[in-house]
Amino acid sequence: MRRFVSYGPAFVVLLTVLAAFIAVPVLSGRGATAASLARVSLARQTLDDDDILARLDAAMTALADAVFPSVIHIDVVGGRQGSSGSGWLYDDRGHVVTNAHVVRGARQIRAEFFDGRRTSAQTVAIDPFTDIAVLKLESTDGLVPARRATGEIPHRGQAAFAFGSPFGFKFSMTRGIVSGLGREPSTAVEFGGYTNFVQTDAAINPGNSGGPLVDRLGRVIGMNTAIATGRDTQGTRDGQSSGISFAVPLATIESVVDQLIERGSVSRGFFGIRMGGRVEVNEASFRGTGVLVDTVVEGGPADLAGLRRRDTIVEIAGQNISTSEQLRGIVSSFRPGQRVPVRAFRGREPFSAEVVVGEMAPEQLATQAVGSALGTWFIQLEINDSPEGPVVGATVGDVPRAAGFDTGQRIVAINGSPVDTFARMCVHLVDEGFLSGDLIRFTVEKPGGERATLNLSLDPRNWESQP
Repeated sequence: MRRFVSYGPAFVVLLTVLAAFIAVPVLSGRGATAASLARVSLARQTLDDDDILARLDAAMTALADAVFPSVIHIDVVGGRQGSSGSGWLYDDRGHVVTNAHVVRGARQIRAEFFDGRRTSAQTVAIDPFTDIAVLKLESTDGLVPARRATGEIPHRGQAAFAFGSPFGFKFSMTRGIVSGLGREPSTAVEFGGYTNFVQTDAAINPGNSGGPLVDRLGRVIGMNTAIATGRDTQGTRDGQSSGISFAVPLATIESVVDQLIERGSVSRGFFGIRMGGRVEVNEASFRGTGVLVDTVVEGGPADLAGLRRRDTIVEIAGQNISTSEQLRGIVSSFRPGQRVPVRAFRGREPFSAEVVVGEMAPEQLATQAVGSALGTWFIQLEINDSPEGPVVGATVGDVPRAAGFDTGQRIVAINGSPVDTFARMCVHLVDEGFLSGDLIRFTVEKPGGERATLNLSLDPRNWESQP
């Protein structure tokens, strides 16, 4: 009996421990559940008390309501784009801005508004070098022109919203930021085109082309034109968004569109300089990159403004310059006669200048672009100047050979218009839509004097039409 009593307290302790093992998990589970419920209750109360998300939702909805009436869905019959694209109302006269590649070759264009109204549209003019086209609506009732952020330079990190009809899903809106400026997706524009694109991560897909890219106030800052994909990082109009998209900046759009509306053609800015390579600048007053001036045309705009060879240009009109392509694109967006502030370094000394923009000769731009186009791997058609006019020098590619081009042929006309120099031939090719893929009639004279008409196009779908 005495032994039994001595084990009694130990037995009680054991029972207590066993009970604790059973009860503690139950109590802990109940405690965790209670804590979770408390967190949910607190979170819900926070959401109820703080309307920040509601205000963000309201702002996004208001932005959509402000922009969609200015967005146009474009259906194209007979164009290279295939079936559809996007555009936006530029003014209350019915002018619509879109990409040139959306409407090139179109036999018929139909425009649809956000409220379901439809009307036909005609192409006013196209600028292949910036991939910009201007349309004119047949009906101008109830138009709501887009607001534009005129004179403002986009900044990295600012909110950006893309509108359009991706994959045919009409009047869609995506959200992102401005990821970069001065981008050069070389295949996103036509041969010899100007590049100075706004990069955004707002989702852009086929069908968004020509639609507006707007800021937080719903003001246009650019026009969607191309995307980068895993297969093509240099800009394409096919494939699916991978978070890198490109838009033509508003400054370029306004300069080009105003001229296309006024006279159907574009005068491009000219500084009168030939650029060298990229230069790192590491001075107290400026740290970044610039572009070296390799040559200054005597008596040209830059020369008259005081720029000299070996100067380093770091900024034009408030925009930082890092590549010669970017500088070329920015200069081209200015109209002849504009006064443009330039910031540069001469050695280690900073200085400022004001350049009165000149006008680039049409032949200069045309020969550069057409020469690039004729040198593509699938064309490879060499045409040289001679005292008698432009002459075929070589036909390396299969396409021109199949079309009937041969060494020694003299080109005498483009679509019936006589040409006497390579430069004039290039101007006619640009005017007739060669860079946009149109089928062009070359009248050639063989060495024996016999003439023939040969067809050539940059669009593979037109190759079957060639003799």
